[in-house]
Amino acid sequence: MAGGLLSVEAARARLLAGVEPLGGETVALAAASGRVLAADLAATRTQPPFAASAMDGYALRADDAVAGRRLAVIGTAPAGRAFDGPVGPGACVRIFTGAPVPEGADTILIQENARVVAEGVIEVLEPVASGRHIRAVGLDFRAGDVLIGAGTRLDWRAVSLAAAMNHATLPMRRRPRVAVLATGDELVPPGTEPGPDQIVASNAFGVLAMVEAEGGLGIDLGIAADTEAAIAEKIGAALAAEADILVTLGGASVGDLDLVQKTLGGAGMDLGFWKIAMRPGKPLMFGTLGPMRVLGLPGNPVSGLVCALLFLKPLLKALLGLAPAIEPEEPAVLAAPLPANDSRQDYLRATFEPGGAVPPQVRPVDLQDSSMLSRLTRADCLIVRAPGAAPAAAGEHCRIIRF
Repeated sequence: MAGGLLSVEAARARLLAGVEPLGGETVALAAASGRVLAADLAATRTQPPFAASAMDGYALRADDAVAGRRLAVIGTAPAGRAFDGPVGPGACVRIFTGAPVPEGADTILIQENARVVAEGVIEVLEPVASGRHIRAVGLDFRAGDVLIGAGTRLDWRAVSLAAAMNHATLPMRRRPRVAVLATGDELVPPGTEPGPDQIVASNAFGVLAMVEAEGGLGIDLGIAADTEAAIAEKIGAALAAEADILVTLGGASVGDLDLVQKTLGGAGMDLGFWKIAMRPGKPLMFGTLGPMRVLGLPGNPVSGLVCALLFLKPLLKALLGLAPAIEPEEPAVLAAPLPANDSRQDYLRATFEPGGAVPPQVRPVDLQDSSMLSRLTRADCLIVRAPGAAPAAAGEHCRIIRF
């Protein structure tokens, strides 16, 4: 605790305490990309289900694959249609990639190593050993093999594998529903001409993009004016939408116009914590309102997005059953000195130095003001500075969180 403020570690422990993964639902394979698997996925078939040719060429007996020998072509085996019959001595079958290897054949002579000498006759140009260019039954996987584990977020490779395993639908975690509410009379939507005392709202769009990128389902509640009635209406909309998480942006402090916490309390929110020993993001709030978790982020753009990275992202991962919920910090080397830190944990925006050093060299951006989104967008990572950290010289080690 720093001056009565909760540490980042203690706050995240409270945030994630008792969080269980959301239930599952059946999802069409075509809609599964980016979703999280709710149960182990086993193959329903063997792949390949038969010995298959890996090349275009000729299926034959290895004993006949002797340079200069001539063989009779007794048939053709295109992909999807097997040759019906055995391959005996002195014979071969024209075969194409993916086709079943005929009975009696035990190797494939690729077409580049064969010469057609007459109608239905080829000459072997290069010898080939038994088993060459043949994919054995079950080379990739066999029926019953668990190939994708529960808790895996499916990318393009896993989706393709699930299709090969013959799954048209998949058991997936339900996507967390995250309602995002910006508050403040000073805010107007992008594309609107602000008044002389107004600014364009930006936080909500960054948070909604993060929610979607992390596998959640974003619900944009728009902007609430600085009145309890307007905020209460939006809270009701989040509950009606059955949001798992309500994220509020701004208004969570205790000023005369900071009405979010007051309105949520009036609606029955159980306050879990408020105010964290961190920079940026001190006025962070967490609570529960019935089954809905409430995360109150600061209104300053950088503060809100950094807090979303450090608190909302782990909560989404926990609800999806992804591990670890809190990603470990990584080592790095300072490319510039840092002054001593005060009693709050500091998160400094930084960029990687060119050169690809391991661990990477990182340089703090020139200005760390919590309103400056342009600096956040340029940054590659956050340098984590512990409370009370001593001055650090260039070349000293530090810890970072990558974006």
